[in-house]
Amino acid sequence: MGQIRVEGRLICTTEAQAETARKLLPEHIRLSRAEPGNIHFNLTQGDDPMVWHLDELFESPEAFAAHQARTKSSAWGESSGEITRDFTVTEEEA
Repeated sequence: MGQIRVEGRLICTTEAQAETARKLLPEHIRLSRAEPGNIHFNLTQGDDPMVWHLDELFESPEAFAAHQARTKSSAWGESSGEITRDFTVTEEEA
């Protein structure tokens, strides 16, 4: 099994969503980077203040599944459901 790469964008459509992202993403990034099996987790705001670009890499499908499970029950996961996720998930050779 290969590594899992996630690339794309988080897109806010309201200022309230952008405020949620600004408030909660720093802790989400910190926790994600500390997860076992996380190779890198980059989430940066672009020129548009309503869009964040993400580039994540996990060592295995299991590590990615664990990330998704942790995220779902986190403050970020519980508060950001209205923010549009526009990303792709691909498996790569390790």
